[in-house]
Amino acid sequence: MHAPSSPLAATPPTPPSATKPAPRVGFVSLGCPKALTDSELILTQLSAEGYQTSKTFAGADLVIVNTCGFIDDAVRESLDTIGEALAANGKVIVTGCLGARTGDGGGNLVRQMHPSVLAVTGPHATQEVMDAVHLHVPKPHDPFVDLVPEQRAQFRGEAGIKLTPRHYAYLKISEGCNHRCTFCIIPSMRGDLVSRPVGDVLGEARALFENGVKELLVVSQDTSAYGVDVKYRTGFFDGRPVKTRMTELCEQLAELAAAHGAWVRLHYVYPYPHVDELLPLMAAGRILPYLDVPFQHSHPDVLRRMKRPASGERNLDRLLQWRAACPELVIRSTFIAGFPGETEAEFQHLLDFVREAQIDRAGCFAYSPVQGAAANELAGALPTELREERRARFMAVAEEVSINRLRRRVGATMQVLIDSAPALGRKGGVGRSYADAPEIDGLVRLLPPEKASKTLKVGEFTRARIVATEGHDLIGQPI
Repeated sequence: MHAPSSPLAATPPTPPSATKPAPRVGFVSLGCPKALTDSELILTQLSAEGYQTSKTFAGADLVIVNTCGFIDDAVRESLDTIGEALAANGKVIVTGCLGARTGDGGGNLVRQMHPSVLAVTGPHATQEVMDAVHLHVPKPHDPFVDLVPEQRAQFRGEAGIKLTPRHYAYLKISEGCNHRCTFCIIPSMRGDLVSRPVGDVLGEARALFENGVKELLVVSQDTSAYGVDVKYRTGFFDGRPVKTRMTELCEQLAELAAAHGAWVRLHYVYPYPHVDELLPLMAAGRILPYLDVPFQHSHPDVLRRMKRPASGERNLDRLLQWRAACPELVIRSTFIAGFPGETEAEFQHLLDFVREAQIDRAGCFAYSPVQGAAANELAGALPTELREERRARFMAVAEEVSINRLRRRVGATMQVLIDSAPALGRKGGVGRSYADAPEIDGLVRLLPPEKASKTLKVGEFTRARIVATEGHDLIGQPI
């Protein structure tokens, strides 16, 4: 005689998804890679709590817009996107840098322009966003996990949802900035420097590599300042002491990357003297010989009006020292033309700097006033036409330098990380060398392999012989 069956065994609980569809959240992420990592944290928390994402505004229970608020074009794009989401859906939560901007009379700019939004937060505000989501679209009930203590959406030491392709990812090591550059309002939106614990950063990096990432892009507002706020205190990773400092962080990242045959690329590196310590790591191939250094200008007087950190008058000397220590070094930078008070002589100094420094990749903005920036009060504002004319002159010089440096690559064999390879690359593909960061630098356009057995696969490396240049791109023959 068999024992009677348990009622629970006979009638298992019905999964929540079978009784009621999970709420759907639309999401738009605008702005820089730092904002993208904020979006990834929010999406990871939404997924952990059972929410689903919607590919359309109209099909969502609400929409989250992660905004950019740095320059006028970005502000307009963000406000337009909020308006589109409100028109299509009506229930919109706004987060990101624009959410921290003030409008006329000191009120919140987003609420002044779009008073019907459900909530507005600043950047790096995962929990505040989730609180607003819970208020307007309660999270799904799951009897199996709802009694488990809530996990806050930091996901430190783990790899959550990523908005980049599987083979590369951004790793944000700190939030905020201690500088008060006169053209910038980021500290007013993102606050002062707050470095992430070094163990958390390295834990996340390891998880990313283990999940297939082949290129890790280190980002922050000021990567060189990592650890300044905590006086470079010693943290721990795998039970070992590690200083919260850029050099030690890069040494550990290099070890993690080597175990997976992956790249580590550094962005937003201010040219402080201790950056010199990274060049041996680059020369040895442990991290990519690539530095994204936001110089902004070269003339000492302009740099002083900008209140830029570091000793700008020594930037050329430092660059020459870096190239001597690591001849393969590639430098990317951004500059501002037409800053208030900029004379023709100061602008010529900038053009000479780009030529002498041999900046491999350069971007340039014509200066534009940003509401709340101290530079608005400086004397000597230049006409818009002159600012734009100088930007165009700068880009002509920068492109000449860049293209000449690219031509030196012809005949070389380079490692290429493949970003696109339809039909296993039988008709070629697209990738990037160590000199090319995704979306901002050039590409390596790969020809069809000469050997029929040779295939190309997204997220893997191939060797390619550079046979020509095309604008800012290289043409490579896979070998």
